[in-house]
Amino acid sequence: MNDGSRVSDEKIVYAPMSGEIQPLHEVPDQTFSQKLVGDGLAIEPREGKVVAPFDGKVLFVPDTKHAIGLRSDAGVEILIHIGLETVSLDGEGFEVHVQKGDRVKTGDLLVSFDLDFIKEHAASVVTPVVITKESGLGHVELTSDTKAVAGETILMGVRDNRQSDGNINTTLKYRDEAKRIVEAVGGAENIQAATHCVTRLRFALLDEGKVNQQKLDGVEIVKGSFSANGQFQVVIGQGTVDKVYAAVVREAGIEETTKEEVKAASTSRQNPLQRAVKVLADIFIPILPAIVTAGLLMGINNILTNPGIFYEGQSFIDVHQHWAGLADMINIIANTAFTFLPALIGWSAVKRFEGSPLLGVVLGLVLVHPDLLNAWSYGDALREGTIPTWDIFGLEIEKIGYQGQVLPVLFASWVLAKIEIFLKQRVLDALQLLVVAPVALLVTGFLTFIVVGPVTFAVGNWITDGLVTVFDNFAVLGGLIYGAIYAPLVVTGMHHTFLAVDLQLIGNTGSTFLWPILALSNIAQGSAALAMMFASKNEKLRGLSLTSWVSAWLGITEPAMFGVNLRFKYPFIAAITGSAIAGALITVLHVRAASIGVGGVPGILSIIPDGWLAFVMGMAIVIVIPFVLTFALGVRNRDQLK
Repeated sequence: MNDGSRVSDEKIVYAPMSGEIQPLHEVPDQTFSQKLVGDGLAIEPREGKVVAPFDGKVLFVPDTKHAIGLRSDAGVEILIHIGLETVSLDGEGFEVHVQKGDRVKTGDLLVSFDLDFIKEHAASVVTPVVITKESGLGHVELTSDTKAVAGETILMGVRDNRQSDGNINTTLKYRDEAKRIVEAVGGAENIQAATHCVTRLRFALLDEGKVNQQKLDGVEIVKGSFSANGQFQVVIGQGTVDKVYAAVVREAGIEETTKEEVKAASTSRQNPLQRAVKVLADIFIPILPAIVTAGLLMGINNILTNPGIFYEGQSFIDVHQHWAGLADMINIIANTAFTFLPALIGWSAVKRFEGSPLLGVVLGLVLVHPDLLNAWSYGDALREGTIPTWDIFGLEIEKIGYQGQVLPVLFASWVLAKIEIFLKQRVLDALQLLVVAPVALLVTGFLTFIVVGPVTFAVGNWITDGLVTVFDNFAVLGGLIYGAIYAPLVVTGMHHTFLAVDLQLIGNTGSTFLWPILALSNIAQGSAALAMMFASKNEKLRGLSLTSWVSAWLGITEPAMFGVNLRFKYPFIAAITGSAIAGALITVLHVRAASIGVGGVPGILSIIPDGWLAFVMGMAIVIVIPFVLTFALGVRNRDQLK
C-alpha cells in the first residue's frame, strides 16, 4: 500500500510521527517483533511529537506517558508505544496533551517528548504502531514507503471482517482467565510480586520452573510469554491487560506493586553471574550497531584488497588502481570503531555505572592517545626492550595504550563512575564543575596506568592465550562444544559475555575464531524454523516460521528460537546438532573473522577471505542438517503442530 492509496472500506491509519518506517519484525522486542499484540509497523522518529493518526477517541494513557491507545470512528484500535523499555522512565521526558476519553482529529498533538533524552536513557527510540488484535479486524495492509510524515503519510489500513462474539460478560471472563493464569505460573504462593505495562503482565516468580507453559498457552487471551531480566512476562495486549491485572491481583490475593518493586524483586533473585552477564549486556548492546557496521565495511575492504578473490595472485585494487583510494577510505571508516573501541566502551560503561557518559568517552580516548605506545606494538617493544616509561617520583610506569582492549576500559570506567558519584555527593554544587570531573578523571587515569591497566591487560592476554591454545590443540572439540552451546547461551542471555571475548581476541590477535561459529548457529536456527513452515499445515505457524527464518538468516534469532524452535523442542535440538558439526569443521579448517558483523548469511563478509570456502561448507551443513532433521520429525509429528 503506497502513500495516497486507500483500502476499500476507508479504515486508514496515518503516520502518528515523522521518521523512518521499519518492519515490525525488526523491532528488538519479542512482543512486537512476533506480533503478539497485533500487526503494524514501527517508526524511528526524527522529532519528539506524536499526533492523532485518525479521527477517533483516546482509549488510555498510562501514568508513565510512554504509550497511548486510540480507537478510530471506523473501529480501528491502535497502540502507539513510544520507544522501547521506556516504561522505566516513569514519564520523565514525556508530556501528554490529551486524556482518556478525549475526542481527537487527525493531526492533533497527542504526546510530545524529548527525543535526545529518550535516545540517551531508553533501550531505543523506535516506536511500534500496532493495530491491536482487540480490533477484531481483517487483513492489515502496510505501506511500502520508508519515510513517514506525521498526519500525512498513510501508514496502514484494514479491511473489516469483524465477527460479533455476542454478549459475553467480560468481567466474568477475565476473572476466569486470571484464575487460569495464576494457576499456570505456579499459583499465588509462587508470585513474589506482579505489575503490568501497556501490553504485558510482569511477574517476579519465586520459581519459574513451576510455570506450566502448556496450561498458560491454552489461556485464550494470552498471546505469548517469555522470561527476561528476571521477570516472567505474559503478553495480553493493550486495553485489556489492566483489567486482567486487576483480576489477577484479586485471584492471587496479592497487593498491587510498582514496576520498580517488581524489578527489585527480580534482580534480587539473580545470582552474581546473572547480574554480571546483565551488566555486560547493558554495556555492549548499545555499541553493537557501530561494531557491526564497522565489521560489514571491513568485509567490503577485504573483498577489494585481498589477493586471489578476483584475480590469480592479485587483489582487485592491484589490477584496478583507481579503486585504491576508495578502498583506503573504506578501511579508515571501518577501522575507526575498533581503533577507538575503548572510547565506545567507556561511554556505554560509565553510563551503565551511573556516571557521566562524556567522561567515559574522554577516558577511553586517553587510553588510545597517540603519544602512548600502541598496544599492537607492545609485543615487539617488549622483545626489543624499548617500552617507553614515565618516571614519577621514582615509580616507573609503562607508557602504553590499550587499543582494541576490553577489560582495562571496563574496570577503569567502573572506577571513574564510583569516584564521580562519591565526589558529587560531597562537593558543593557551585564547585562541582571545577572539582568533580577533573579530579575523577585525573585519579582514574593515574590508577588505570599504574594498576588497573597493567593487571587487566595481563588478564586479557591470559584469556585470549588460553582460548587460542585450546582451539589450536583441540580444534574439533572446541568447535563442537561452542557450536552446541551458543544457542542455549542465547536462551539464558549469557551469549553477551562472548561479545567481549570476541573483541578481546580481535584486539590481541587480529581475528576471532568464535564469531564465525555464532554466525553459523544463527543460520541453523533459521533453517530449522524454515523446515517447520514446510512441515506444518497450521497457517499461523507457517507464517511465523517464514518470517522467523528470514530474521534468523539476517542475524536476529529470537523470533525463530522463542516463537518456533523452543516451542517444539526438536527444531532447536536439530539446529544445535547442525551448528555443532559445522563449528567443528570450520575450526579445524582455521576459519576466522577479521571483525564482528551480521551474525547470519551476510556474516561471510566478515570472514577472512582464505576461509570463505570452508565457511560456505559450514553454511551448507547448518542449512541442510537442521532442515532435514526438523522436517522429518515435523512430518512425523504433524498432528501436534498447532
